Amino acid sequence: MLKRLFTLIGLVLVLWAGATLYAGWRIRSALIEGGMDARPATCMAKRMVKRLSLLQLRKLEAFQAESATVGGFVRAARRIDDSEVILVTTTSAALCTTGLAN
Repeated sequence: MLKRLFTLIGLVLVLWAGATLYAGWRIRSALIEGGMDARPATCMAKRMVKRLSLLQLRKLEAFQAESATVGGFVRAARRIDDSEVILVTTTSAALCTTGLAN
């Protein structure tokens, strides 16, 4: 019984880590396709994945068509009406595009 519990916990952890890595890759890819350089796009994706929940990232994904640029991500975050998403998106955009964050 204990072995099954540990297996289940391990599976959940692997799935959660995979979903987080996939979300970061999707954000980075969308920003690069929108014309952003790879370095700020990577920075912004890391900050957003670290600070937002997977549910918040899924909400942001609903506006994927218009969020291919930094401005698009900020507009999409405002439409979600979640203050944490707005704060994280705008500060990540500002810090990463100016080079103040790594």
